[in-house]
Amino acid sequence: MRTQLLCTFVKRNRFKEIIGIIIACNEIVFDKIYVFQNENDYHQLICTYNVEYDEDFMQGIPDTISLHRKKNSNTLYTINALNDLIRELNGGKLDKTFPIEWENYKNSLLLTGEEGLNKIPTRIYTIVNVNTWENEKK
Repeated sequence: MRTQLLCTFVKRNRFKEIIGIIIACNEIVFDKIYVFQNENDYHQLICTYNVEYDEDFMQGIPDTISLHRKKNSNTLYTINALNDLIRELNGGKLDKTFPIEWENYKNSLLLTGEEGLNKIPTRIYTIVNVNTWENEKK
């Protein structure tokens, strides 16, 4: 089974509502949603979860993107951000064999935006077990 890592951005005041929607709309592989806090913005939470890979994946949940993860450094990133990082480190050249020192990006989320590469420091906020969520949220 191939899995796809999804990431849903949510404001803290809508956390319970969005977790309920994520669980209702997806078959969560491994039954866990890892929730990170954006260390630069206390109000923003980052919910990551695995679903079974679907080539025809249609985004059903607002503010959701597909991500990749380096387990050893707990770095979350998009492919576009990885390409921008390589260009930044390699004198503007994209070389897919360029070695990345992942420890330099430990506990962070790499995204691209209008300003270019965005490095967001993260910290684990909570881990939601989808099987016990209904009981936990009360």
